[in-house]
Amino acid sequence: MTITGIIAEFNPFHNGHKYLLEQSSGTKIVVMSGNFMQRGEPALIDKWTRTQLALENGADLVVELPFLASVQSADYFAQAAVDILTRLGIDTLTFGTEEDLDYTQISQVYGEKEKQMTAFFSTLPDSLTYPQKTQVMWENFLGLNFSGQTPNHILGLAYAKACAGKNIQLQPIKRLGAGFHSESKEEEIASATAIRKHISDKSFVEKVAPSSDLILACPQVSWENYFDLLKYQILTTSDLRQFFQVNEELASRIRSAIRSVATVEELVEKVATKRYTKARVRRILTYILVGAVEKPLPQAIHVLGFTAKGQAHLKSVKKSVDIVARIGAESWDDTTQQSDAVYQLGNSKIAEQTWGRVPVRLTNNPD
Repeated sequence: MTITGIIAEFNPFHNGHKYLLEQSSGTKIVVMSGNFMQRGEPALIDKWTRTQLALENGADLVVELPFLASVQSADYFAQAAVDILTRLGIDTLTFGTEEDLDYTQISQVYGEKEKQMTAFFSTLPDSLTYPQKTQVMWENFLGLNFSGQTPNHILGLAYAKACAGKNIQLQPIKRLGAGFHSESKEEEIASATAIRKHISDKSFVEKVAPSSDLILACPQVSWENYFDLLKYQILTTSDLRQFFQVNEELASRIRSAIRSVATVEELVEKVATKRYTKARVRRILTYILVGAVEKPLPQAIHVLGFTAKGQAHLKSVKKSVDIVARIGAESWDDTTQQSDAVYQLGNSKIAEQTWGRVPVRLTNNPD
């Protein structure tokens, strides 16, 4: 039977995600970001609720991408997620994209030319951002010309790199509906951005998200729920460079800006430059918020939820994979658990995210 992997945030789960799961086959394993997202922002709703939504709409097994892998640039995000899925035995990786391309072939080419492409990347000027350097590299070696307006395609290329040499079939699914950052309310398949923007519009959410009652009833947060906590961290930390990926220049820019801004977005605007993209600045601010420092990723895989089919798959791999189903006195990943504790501070109604939590179990498979 096919074992399909899906890398996701589900922030929040919507009709486009349901379509992606419907287009996937076999046992469907999702590695999902926890309570903080790849672009450096808190999840609208917590990871356990998003797990429930995924299981109700086609996923068989949901496992967690650790914080220091989840809140990362595309290449590191993809590599860590693919590593987890590889250990869980997938043979296919399914993902949405804006482009109609043979990503498996792209992955094979990267595997053959990795040394040359990496060497070429290292010669590119520092005046280019990391995403810009990546674009130049792909254009030079494969003739791929794309803009920053195709984030799913950019992630697809990162998946192609991560899957090189792993004998994983890449199955791209053409993205439907509104663009990734569109705030339009007209499409049946709206973007997650639009749903977060218009979350107070009950009829809109009901139209574009399955199990919308669960989304609407769940405590919700945004960056602004954490601004005071972030400001406190910045003002009371003597050396911001102790936090993950914070260098002297960023530390100086953040300290200089924090006293004159009233929102996280204002802070991002003041700190960002051509060299430091807004997404990178948001990630840096997230590291500061949760007090993240550089640490190795956990070797064990944390299970968030499963169906009967997913549980059967877990049993088939448990002899070769270290699985964590419940976090108690013994830690799974200190940084992720610390980030969960901070996440709970954003809304007093958010349930306990770590201690004593067990995987969400769906007794009846949706199919």
